Amino acid sequence: MPPAGGRVWLFDLDNTLHDASASAFRDVNRGMTDYIVEHLGIDESGADALRRDYWQRYGATLLGLVRHHGVAGAHFLAQTHRLPGLEQRVYGHAHDFAALARLPGRRYVLTNAPRDYAERVIGALGIGHLFHGVLCIEDMRMFGHWRPKPDRRMFRRLLARLRVPPARAVLVEDTLEHQKAARSLGMRTVWMQRWTRRAGWGVAAATRVARRPAYVDRRIVRLLQLTRG
Repeated sequence: MPPAGGRVWLFDLDNTLHDASASAFRDVNRGMTDYIVEHLGIDESGADALRRDYWQRYGATLLGLVRHHGVAGAHFLAQTHRLPGLEQRVYGHAHDFAALARLPGRRYVLTNAPRDYAERVIGALGIGHLFHGVLCIEDMRMFGHWRPKPDRRMFRRLLARLRVPPARAVLVEDTLEHQKAARSLGMRTVWMQRWTRRAGWGVAAATRVARRPAYVDRRIVRLLQLTRG
């Protein structure tokens, strides 16, 4: 049990601490689509559409497959996150990681990714020593059910485990739905936009990142900004 008091920082991993769009997402999405084709027996276009639908509806493709198709979650995660050569593709920014070390309070990684993948990425980035713990999707099971972000029940349980009131917890994320859920519980929210801005999504993306929803407390493009108030 960690000590009570002080601020707690909860950092997403992908597209917050590193550029997952460049290093991992394409292969993970490809793996998920292939898994659906193989295990559900539908064609590739249908599998890709189902993958996207469940991600948008539940926040994780895994949840839709478990709920509606009886897929074994651990098997799905292991098969879709093999990613040979991942470590050679992962990169972040040294000045951002140096800034993390100066943040007051406790720091945790909070990711919907499986533990093996998260540990590989964190190891490749060389930032494990900066965090007091790494919380992965395997840690987000409650009463036998998967409860990844943005599940509010999971957030409440996590805050209780970390012995921190919502007002002293800060979620640093690239995904707005996760921030919306956290803010509804009274947590502080920071929208990391570095790799969203660079994703090449055109005018719609530029408009999207230019607007700050009411449930987002701050927008940043580098972690160094967290040390400036």
